[in-house]
Order: sequence, then structure tokens, then C-alpha cells
Amino acid sequence: MIARRRTRAVLPLAVIAFAASPAANDWPQFRGPNGSGVAATAAAPPTTWNIEKTTSIGWQAPIAGLAHSSPIVWGDRIYLTTAVSAQANPSIVTGDVNKGGVASAADAGSYTWRLIAIDKNTGKVAWDVAAHQGVPRMKRHVKASHASATPATNGRVIVALMGSEGLFCFDMSGAQKWRTDFGVMDVGLVDDPALQWGPASSPVILDDMVLVQNDRHKESFLAAYDINTGKERWRSSHDEYPSWATPAVIRTAGRVQIVTNSGKHIRGFDPGTGKELWRLSDNNTQVKVPTPIASGDTVIVTGGYPPGGRPIYSIPTGGSGELSAQSLNWKTDRGAPYTTTPIVYDGVLYAITDNGILSAYDPASGTRIYQERVAAGSGFSASPVAAKGRLYLSSEDGDVFVVEAGRAYRLLATNRMAEPIMATPAVSGNSIFIRTLTKLVAIR
Repeated sequence: MIARRRTRAVLPLAVIAFAASPAANDWPQFRGPNGSGVAATAAAPPTTWNIEKTTSIGWQAPIAGLAHSSPIVWGDRIYLTTAVSAQANPSIVTGDVNKGGVASAADAGSYTWRLIAIDKNTGKVAWDVAAHQGVPRMKRHVKASHASATPATNGRVIVALMGSEGLFCFDMSGAQKWRTDFGVMDVGLVDDPALQWGPASSPVILDDMVLVQNDRHKESFLAAYDINTGKERWRSSHDEYPSWATPAVIRTAGRVQIVTNSGKHIRGFDPGTGKELWRLSDNNTQVKVPTPIASGDTVIVTGGYPPGGRPIYSIPTGGSGELSAQSLNWKTDRGAPYTTTPIVYDGVLYAITDNGILSAYDPASGTRIYQERVAAGSGFSASPVAAKGRLYLSSEDGDVFVVEAGRAYRLLATNRMAEPIMATPAVSGNSIFIRTLTKLVAIR
């Protein structure tokens, strides 16, 4: 049994019982409301700040361990995960993957996986719980972490996928409700399973279910778990390459469906039964990381590693069975990010590639509006977020570029955070919360 540490009183039960509908300022999962990356209309985080002079800096909270998971927000609390090594602090290799190659990280020994709640207004730790302790079941990539999946909440519970150590569910005071173990998430180089890279797909809450995409070398699946008990509701098994993409819940006038981005196929599923509704063959690329995103009655899907290029697909959501290339709304042969998830904001589709090139497209036709290099340097792993007519692009070098949204490129500001950023920021009200390599920073 792992000891749990608390430093502040928990939320009143009345608040827990009734806080089940997201408010405008909540950011409840990876990339916020509906996974869109777009903040509420009234949200207005700053355009410029200075971390050295603490200009527009609300607070800075040190976070132990190494994690690329993003912060989430519900009410007055921020929640995030981390993996703390019992040995020396592990390091990561930033920049082009060729710098680190396809190698697994050499660090070993025991880790402690933690879930932390932080007061949104003060930056003080409300509670900090150790969920699991032990030697990781599999290795991580030199650029990855053992806590790369972002948690999710519905205001009643918090779910966290802590790598191959399992799917955990906590109440809003940090007490563990259940844990589901579905084995080793054996993901890594397709052609050499001995090279392990570690998982990163984040859980998604849909009504009273938790959705998990587990694409691995063998026995891949998409599954739904009961949010109250952790019991499996349904499982859709399929043959797939390892992938790191988070499943997306796509809501259109016709239906609600779950869309997954995998190496062999892009698929749509019925959320009630897990039945596959449609699939699009995508055998030209591997190593899928970006999450599918909604755009009207279509879904935009990107990503993958060459040699097949990096296409962008616009897929109608009303299809069934095996989709053909002719059934697509449009497709580009290249231009998709390898790691980051694109964003649709105010009628424009934006995609930032890993090497810092920002492209804007008409989401209806696929016509490219502009293409500009935002920055050179190590690259981009964090996905863009948007608020108040602005895009926030966070680089591995620790710079946050603020770009005006619209059909013409205009860089408004470059804000230096002084250390690498791998996690996607969260926006809540007039604040943007940015996780750097060692801390969480509130900017407002």
C-alpha cells in the first residue's frame, strides 16, 4: 500500500455531487472541451508575458518527476500526472528524432506514478497521491516519458492512464476508486518490437464510459470501461500497428461516433456497442500520434511517419464499411504534422509541423491559405490551442509563439519559458497554464 500525502482539505461532498456539467472555464481532457483545443469564447489569456520579470505570471509550481501529460482544469483545481524516478532525474532528447534515433531510454529502476491537484488561483498543492510504484513494465523512447497520457475528468471522477501500469480512477479528493489492468501497452518500432517507446494515448470520458485506444504490436483494441466500476463495457479488437493517438468523440447532426487514428486504418465506431462503422485504409504511414478533429460534418485526420508521406484527410462522418479515396471530401499528399494535433478555429484549419512550419487551410476544400515558418530549433511536440482570436504554439525550445488567427499570417509575440515544453497547454478563463519540463506556470 502506497502512502498518500494531503496538504489541504478536500472539496465539500455537495460540490462533488453536482459538479458534473463542464463550465465555460473547464478544460476537462487532452486539448480541452471535446478535444478541440479551442477555449471558451470569453477566455482571454495574455498575448505577452515575461517569466524572468514575472510580468503576467500568476504563479509557478514545481512538479517533480518527468511527464509529458497535459494539465486539465475543473472548477478551481488543476490536475496533472507525473512519474517520479527513485534514481537520478531522467532526461529527454528534444528536437528531431534523428538526434535520439529510435532508441529506448537507458534509465531503469523504480518509479512512482502520481496524480496531483493544484489550486488554480494560488498554485498551491491541494493534494498529491501516489497511485502506483514499481519498475515500469516497458521502456520509454528517449524523447518520451512514463507519464505521457493526459488525465480526464467529468467533475465527479478523474481517470488517468498511467502507461502499462493501468487505467486508474480517483474521486475528486484523490481517493482511488478502481484500477483496470489490460496488460503491457507494447508500443514501439513496428519493424523491431524490442525497441520500446512507451504509450501516450489519453483516456476520454463519454457519458458514463471511459474510452481507451490501445494500439500495440499484438491484440490491439478500442474499449469502453464503466466509469463507476472500471468493468469493460465493450471491446473492439483489430490488427494494428502501434500508435499513440487519442480517440476522438465526433458529434454531428447525424450521429455520435468514436474515431481512431491508427497506422493501418482510420476507423469510426458506434459508442454504444463498439461496432466498427467504417474504415479508411492508410497503410502508407506508421507511428500515428495526432488525434482526429471535428470540422462540421467531417473529421480531419493527420499524421504518420514516411515513406508514404504525411497526408491530411477530410473524411465524411456518415459513411459505412470500407471507404474509398473517392469518398473523401479532400486529401493532401503531405503537410501533416508527425506529432502535433491540428486545430480548426474560426473557419480555418491550422497545422504546425514538428519542424516549425505553420500551414492554414480551408477546412471545406483543403485549399492551402498560407504556409509560414514560425521557428527553427528543436521543434514542436505540444499541440496548438486557441483563444481570443489567437493561436498559442509551444516549442520544445521553451518558446510560446502567439499568432493571430485568420487568413493572413501575423506573429504577435514570442514568449520564452526558459525550459522545454512537451505538454499541450490548458486555457481557463483569462489564464493559460503551461507545463514545462520541471514546473507548471499560470499566465494571466
